[in-house]
Amino acid sequence: MNAFVLAGGQSKRLGRDKAMIEWNGRPLIEHALQKLRALGYEPSIVGSRPDLVSFAAVIPDMHSQAGPLGGIITALAISDSNQNIFLAVDLPFQPSEFLRAMIERAEKTNALATIPRFRGLPQPLFALYSKALLPHAQAALREGDAKVMRAVERAKEATGLRADSFDVESVAAAKSWNFTIPLYRWFDNLNTPGDFAKAALEQSLGIH
Repeated sequence: MNAFVLAGGQSKRLGRDKAMIEWNGRPLIEHALQKLRALGYEPSIVGSRPDLVSFAAVIPDMHSQAGPLGGIITALAISDSNQNIFLAVDLPFQPSEFLRAMIERAEKTNALATIPRFRGLPQPLFALYSKALLPHAQAALREGDAKVMRAVERAKEATGLRADSFDVESVAAAKSWNFTIPLYRWFDNLNTPGDFAKAALEQSLGIH
């Protein structure tokens, strides 16, 4: 598999560069890359971000105004692997062990997409995508639809392939994992100054 960190967002809600903002003494981009490297991958960064080349190889986003779907299309277009791992740069609370479980799941199913569902909502920016998604995502984007989940549904209908969407809570309950970060924090994005302030306060108070 190939692994990619999506770092092409403009950080409008945060008001400054999200990838380089520090969390626990390191920029968010380092946290994301470290999670993937801990699993034996050498990830690339997807985004029009030549300033991040000191952290990892950077793949310029071919569709920089199309949101995350543009980054996913860019990565799938250059990938030589059928299954591909994607992690958004603003998810620092995700444990690598859960990502490993997702990878093992995708290796068994070879699904069109492997997308966790948390509190009933899909999490398409912490997911695995097959190369088979590419032409259908490209077609969706050409028609002006940049929603990742709609591109997945479009590809399912066209190919008949299965998309594997599963409840994180059920998978976590079935595993004997001992995480320092509780499940309810795993999909917390650090998108705004308020998100960072809240997370820093909770950490200083020992609240998880």
